[in-house]
Amino acid sequence: MWKVDDSIALYGIHGWGDGYFSINEKGNVVVMPNKSSDSCVDVMDVIRRLETSGENLPVLLRFPQIIEHRIWEIYRAFTGSISEFGYQGKYQPVFPMKVNQRKEVIEYILNYGREINIGLEIGTKAELLAALTLDLPEDSLLICNGYKDDDFLRLALMFSDKHKIIIVVDLFEEIFDILRLARSMEVRPLLGMRVKLFSKGSGRWAESGGESAKFGLSTIECLELLKILEENGLLDRLRMIHFHIGSQITDIHRIKHAMNEAARIYAKVRKVAEIEYFNVGGGLSVDYDGSKSSGPSSANYTLREYSNDIVYTLQKICEEEGVPCPTIVSESGRAIAAYHSFLVFKIIGKKNSKDGFVAFPLEGDPIQIEDLYFAFKNINLKNYKEYYHDALHYRDELLDSFNLGNIGLEERAKGEMLFWMVCQKAVSLARHAGDNSEEFRELKKLVGQKYIGNFSLFQSVPDMWGVGQIFPIMPLHRLREVPSECGTIADITCDSDGEIKSFAGGKEAIELHKLSRSEDYYMGIFLLGAYQDTLGDFHNLLGCVTEVHVLVEGRSWRISRRIPGDTCEKLLKFFNYDTEAYLQRLGERCATEPQLEAVLEEVRRALSTTTYFNSPCLASETDEDKELLNSAAHRVMIETGRI
Repeated sequence: MWKVDDSIALYGIHGWGDGYFSINEKGNVVVMPNKSSDSCVDVMDVIRRLETSGENLPVLLRFPQIIEHRIWEIYRAFTGSISEFGYQGKYQPVFPMKVNQRKEVIEYILNYGREINIGLEIGTKAELLAALTLDLPEDSLLICNGYKDDDFLRLALMFSDKHKIIIVVDLFEEIFDILRLARSMEVRPLLGMRVKLFSKGSGRWAESGGESAKFGLSTIECLELLKILEENGLLDRLRMIHFHIGSQITDIHRIKHAMNEAARIYAKVRKVAEIEYFNVGGGLSVDYDGSKSSGPSSANYTLREYSNDIVYTLQKICEEEGVPCPTIVSESGRAIAAYHSFLVFKIIGKKNSKDGFVAFPLEGDPIQIEDLYFAFKNINLKNYKEYYHDALHYRDELLDSFNLGNIGLEERAKGEMLFWMVCQKAVSLARHAGDNSEEFRELKKLVGQKYIGNFSLFQSVPDMWGVGQIFPIMPLHRLREVPSECGTIADITCDSDGEIKSFAGGKEAIELHKLSRSEDYYMGIFLLGAYQDTLGDFHNLLGCVTEVHVLVEGRSWRISRRIPGDTCEKLLKFFNYDTEAYLQRLGERCATEPQLEAVLEEVRRALSTTTYFNSPCLASETDEDKELLNSAAHRVMIETGRI
C-alpha cells in the first residue's frame, strides 16, 4: 500500500525542502515557515479558498515568514561560528537587490532584518533609486557594485551623509570619476575595492569568478588604486574588501580556497588602510534537487559548514598576519529568498495520451495486426525484449503497406494503437526487471505522457529554460496514491522549448497520477524566490501571474496581500498596442448596433482577463459534457472494444 512516506521519498521533499515543506496525512503538501509542524498550512486549503473566491490559477504563493526565518538562520549560523572560534569581529548581512527587486519582497527583508541592520547591495542607478525610497535600517550598509556612470556616482555621493553608502570600485577607471565628482561635490565617500581572485567557484556560474571574471581589480590594479587614494588623501576612506567567485557555489572546497586567498589579500591591505568590512559576496548555495552533492543544482555543504569555514579561515590568517578581524559581510541573496515562493498551476490536459482507446483484430485485418495483438496478449517478464522487437517489425511492415497504398487509415490507426499497447507493457516489464538499458530508457520517454500545465516556463521559471536549472516540481495533493504514470510537463506557450524534461535526481520524467475527469490536478514548482520574479519573459504575451501572500499563525493562516496578475489589456499596452483605437475601428466595421454591442462586450471581457488559460474546474463538468467527450474520443477509432 502506498503511503505518505513513499511520496516524501519519491519527490525528495525533505531533501530540497530544507524543513519548510512536507506532506500531511491527507496526502497534501504543507508549508512550515519556521520549520515547525506546530505552525503550518495545507496548500490545498489555500487553493480551495482562492478558487472559492473566484481566483484563477496559476498563482504564485509567497510565504514572507520563510524570508524571516532564512535571514535569522543565516545570521545565527555566522554568530554561532564567531562564538565557537572566538572571532574578534562581527557579522552583518546584505541582500543583493538583483536577486529579487520586487518592492514587497525587499520590504519584507528590511523589516525582518531591521534588528540586525540588514543592508542592500545594488548594481545600477535604477536599483539605487529604488533603495533610496525604502525605509532602510539605521546602521545598514548600502553597497554600490557594478559599472557606474556619473549619474549613478552623483546619487551615491549626494546621499552618502544620510546612509552608509560604500562605493565599490569594480572597474579601475571608475576611481578617476569618483575622485572628480567627489571633489566637485566636496564629499569624502566610503569606498570599497573588489578584488579579482585566481580562485573560481563551482557549478553553473563558475565562470563569473577567476582571472576572466567580468568584475574586479587585478593585483597590480589594486596596488595602483591604493597609491591613488593615498595621493588624494582618501586612503582612510577605503573601508571594504570585496570578492565574489560566482553564484550557487556547489563545492565547499572552492569556498575554502577562495577564502584563503581573499583573507590573505585583506591582511596585506589592512596593514596600510583602515579596512572595516570583509565582503565575501554571494554564492551560498541552495540545494534545488536535494542530493547534497556538488552537482550544479545542489550543494555538498551545510549552512553552518559554510559560516565555519569563512570565520575560521579569516581568523587564522588575521592572527598569522597580526591584523584586526574585520566585520564579515555576506550577500547571500539566493539563500535568503529562494524558498519563500512557489508556483501553483493546474494540469489542463495531456498530449501523447491514448487513454480510452483500445483495439483488437477483426476478420479481414492485415496479419500484422493479429501479430501485434498476439504480442500484447502474451508479452511477459521473460520475453518482453523479444516481443517488443517483434512489435517494432510488425509496425514497420504496416507503415510500409500504408505508404504503398495497400491499407487504409483504419488499419494504420489500429496498428498504431496495438503497438502503443505493447510498448506500455514492455516499459512496465522492463521497470520490474530493473532494465536500465538505453533502448528501454528511450522507450520509456516515448510512451511517457506530456502533461499540459497552465503556466509559462519563460515567464515563471526562466532559469529552467535559459540555463537548465533544476527546480523541484511535484503534485500538491493525492500523495497517498500510487503515481501510476510518468511524463514531462509542457506549458501553454507555442514553443517547443516550453517543456520541463529534466527533474531532480537526473530523471527525464516525473511520476504523476492518472488524471480524473472528476477532480482537478494541482502541481507546484518550488524555490522560485531568487531571480525568477524579474527574469521572466513575456513569451506569447503571457504575463506575470497573480501573487498571493500567506501568513501562518499556528494552525491558522490568512492571506495578507494579493497582487493581481497581468491582464491582456495591460500587456498589450506594455507592447504599445492601442486597444482603444482598435475598439473604435470595430465600431466602424459592425453593420448593426446589436452586433457592435456584442462584439465590444466580448472584446472588453477578453481584455480584462488574465493572459492564462481560464478553464472551469473539471469537477464542475456535467454528465452530458463527459459523455460527449468520451464518445468523441472513441469515434476517432473505427474499430474499438474492450480486451
